[in-house]
Amino acid sequence: MPPIALPHDAKAGPTKSEVRAVVHSKLALEPDDHFAEVGSCTGAVTIEAAQRAGRVTALERKPERLETTEKNLAANEGSVRAAVELRNAEAPEGLPDDADALFLGGSRNFEAVLDHAVDTEIDRVIMNVSRLEVAGEATEAFRERDLLEEVVQFQVSHGYELAGATSFNSDNPVYMLVGSATPDEDADDEDSKKVAADGSGETRTEGTDR
Repeated sequence: MPPIALPHDAKAGPTKSEVRAVVHSKLALEPDDHFAEVGSCTGAVTIEAAQRAGRVTALERKPERLETTEKNLAANEGSVRAAVELRNAEAPEGLPDDADALFLGGSRNFEAVLDHAVDTEIDRVIMNVSRLEVAGEATEAFRERDLLEEVVQFQVSHGYELAGATSFNSDNPVYMLVGSATPDEDADDEDSKKVAADGSGETRTEGTDR
């Protein structure tokens, strides 16, 4: 897909393009997915999600930032395939109950948002964090809710010319928490089966006598 256009600024800067590429690879959005975002800001993640998913619900608590999302979304109208709904709301209020994937671009009220993800069994949950202490708190919160699948830390550097050669400026590191609130049916099946002590291959369900 071609790079998206972000002609309007929200004074907070968009999620970097390299970070967005990792976000979307983890989300693995399909054409029939409903994607939800908390904190749309410039709309960068929202727009790219709208190129992949069938439905997008984007929340932004600051009206001026939501207006920026709307303007940048309009600037990319030709590449957007999803039905997009923008909501001026502070999560978890305003979050849909039928989302397949959820992205948290900030840490405000994140524990309540994760509770919503668990309650509605969202299949893919990703949260980006830039501060080490918050990353630790978020990791614990994911673990406590049995959401955590992996934590990824990465840093991107961009080259620039210096004295006829190439040097690099480094962006701040990003901590990405990846998880799921969908029950693992395969694991449940394995837990419910026990091989008979005599090796006969008979199985029984946990908690029943045979």
